[in-house]
Amino acid sequence: MEIYMWWLDLNLQTKEWLRENLRAAELPLPVLQGIAEAGGPRPGIPVAVLTEADWDFIETQSEFVD
Repeated sequence: MEIYMWWLDLNLQTKEWLRENLRAAELPLPVLQGIAEAGGPRPGIPVAVLTEADWDFIETQSEFVD
Protein backbone atom coordinates (compact mmCIF):
# COMPACT_ATOMS: atom_id res chain seq x y z
CA MET A 1 0.00 0.00 0.00
CA GLU A 2 1.31 3.44 -0.91
CA ILE A 3 2.40 5.65 2.00
CA TYR A 4 0.07 8.51 1.11
CA MET A 5 -2.87 6.17 1.78
CA TRP A 6 -1.94 5.64 5.45
CA TRP A 7 0.30 8.60 6.36
CA LEU A 8 -2.59 10.81 7.52
CA ASP A 9 -3.71 8.09 9.96
CA LEU A 10 -0.24 7.74 11.48
CA ASN A 11 0.11 9.04 15.04
CA LEU A 12 2.13 12.21 15.53
CA GLN A 13 4.89 10.60 17.61
CA THR A 14 5.59 8.07 14.87
CA LYS A 15 5.64 10.77 12.19
CA GLU A 16 8.08 12.83 14.23
CA TRP A 17 10.36 9.83 14.80
CA LEU A 18 10.41 9.01 11.08
CA ARG A 19 11.22 12.60 10.16
CA GLU A 20 13.98 12.87 12.78
CA ASN A 21 15.49 9.48 11.86
CA LEU A 22 15.14 9.68 8.09
CA ARG A 23 16.16 6.49 6.30
CA ALA A 24 16.93 4.63 9.53
CA ALA A 25 18.09 1.08 8.90
CA GLU A 26 16.00 -0.25 11.79
CA LEU A 27 12.70 1.00 13.17
CA PRO A 28 11.84 0.59 16.86
CA LEU A 29 8.86 -1.54 17.79
CA PRO A 30 6.55 1.42 18.67
CA VAL A 31 7.20 2.92 15.21
CA LEU A 32 6.51 -0.41 13.49
CA GLN A 33 3.30 -0.77 15.50
CA GLY A 34 2.23 2.79 14.65
CA ILE A 35 2.75 2.15 10.94
CA ALA A 36 0.78 -1.11 11.11
CA GLU A 37 -2.07 0.50 13.08
CA ALA A 38 -2.34 3.29 10.48
CA GLY A 39 -2.79 0.71 7.73
CA GLY A 40 0.79 0.59 6.50
CA PRO A 41 3.03 -2.44 6.06
CA ARG A 42 3.06 -4.93 8.90
CA PRO A 43 6.38 -5.91 10.52
CA GLY A 44 5.92 -9.62 9.76
CA ILE A 45 6.08 -9.15 5.99
CA PRO A 46 9.46 -10.39 4.67
CA VAL A 47 10.32 -7.13 2.89
CA ALA A 48 11.56 -3.80 4.15
CA VAL A 49 8.78 -2.02 6.01
CA LEU A 50 9.48 1.29 4.27
CA THR A 51 10.68 1.53 0.69
CA GLU A 52 12.96 4.18 -0.79
CA ALA A 53 9.85 5.80 -2.26
CA ASP A 54 8.29 5.91 1.22
CA TRP A 55 11.41 7.60 2.63
CA ASP A 56 11.36 10.06 -0.27
CA PHE A 57 7.75 10.90 0.58
CA ILE A 58 8.59 11.42 4.25
CA GLU A 59 11.53 13.65 3.31
CA THR A 60 9.89 15.77 0.62
CA GLN A 61 6.11 15.54 0.72
CA SER A 62 5.00 15.11 4.30
CA GLU A 63 4.15 18.28 6.14
CA PHE A 64 5.58 19.01 9.57
CA VAL A 65 2.29 20.50 10.75
CA ASP A 66 -0.17 17.65 10.94
